[in-house]
Amino acid sequence: MSSTPITKDTYLEWYKSMLLMRKFEEKSGQLYGQQKIRGFCHLYIGQEAVIAGTMSVLEPEDSILTSYRDHAHALAKGMSADVCMAELFGKETGCSKGKGGSMHFFSKEHKMMGGHGIVGGQIPLGAGIAFAEQYQGTKNVSVCFMGDGAVRQGAFHESMNMAMLWKLPVIFVCENNGYAMGTSLERTTNMKDIYKMGSAYDMPSEPVDGMDVVAVHTAMDEAVRRAREGEGPTFLEVRTYRYKGHSMSDPAKYRTKEELEEYKGKDPLISTKKAILENKYADEEWFKEVDQNVKKEIAGAVKFAEESDYPDPSEIYKDVYAQEDYPFVRG
Repeated sequence: MSSTPITKDTYLEWYKSMLLMRKFEEKSGQLYGQQKIRGFCHLYIGQEAVIAGTMSVLEPEDSILTSYRDHAHALAKGMSADVCMAELFGKETGCSKGKGGSMHFFSKEHKMMGGHGIVGGQIPLGAGIAFAEQYQGTKNVSVCFMGDGAVRQGAFHESMNMAMLWKLPVIFVCENNGYAMGTSLERTTNMKDIYKMGSAYDMPSEPVDGMDVVAVHTAMDEAVRRAREGEGPTFLEVRTYRYKGHSMSDPAKYRTKEELEEYKGKDPLISTKKAILENKYADEEWFKEVDQNVKKEIAGAVKFAEESDYPDPSEIYKDVYAQEDYPFVRG
């Protein structure tokens, strides 16, 4: 039984947050095509239920971190669409001062400990944040997201071992969308059930339907409870799907149209809307109002980004070291 109950407000918040993620990503893709966003850009469209179901369990002081597909995680953690869009534009008002771009959204205030461009690089950091919370005697947890390709990294196994040895309050979440860039899971391993990797460390592990926000919430709720009560880490393989390519430069020709349509039939936005209507939590007018509000928020974020300034060239010397007056910094 869920210790964090699923209520009417939970469903309404799920829909609003997932719609914001979806519209933000759709607009980002459009702006990338207009060359207003440069560099790498990895969209989260289709996977929204994973982070929405996670956030309905977490507290503001809990930390999350993920890989380079990080826009939705930042929005879900409470970062404004303004600072996120400005970061995509490379503007000084962005969450990383315009110097991180799509792959490096950070907010100390919101405990969003970053998107990380190195595959698997965030996994030891997730364990390290959990160690810090344990050392300081808090009840906060660390949730570390990764893709299915990242579990092939040695750092994944080292982190799993240390987390279990020290009973760290960390939840490792593999967002298994079936492809590591353009390489399908079947071509990289003979063991397709990724969650079973946790058994090597006697870590509680399970598969989760990542297209079902209720399933994610329920599994995450138990994992967070264990972490807060000092019972240690959990490994969740959340099986999801991205509707777009790995990045904006990927035409995704390695998969069939039939496969894509099958997963679109499981769209978490559609299923959540259906549940809201069936339970009479809201009517069609509510959905129209939410849609209008989200569109207005995204339009405002684009305006904010376009009207913001680019960083001064001197910013290249800042934020390289922990202290700006570090002896090797010149500028």
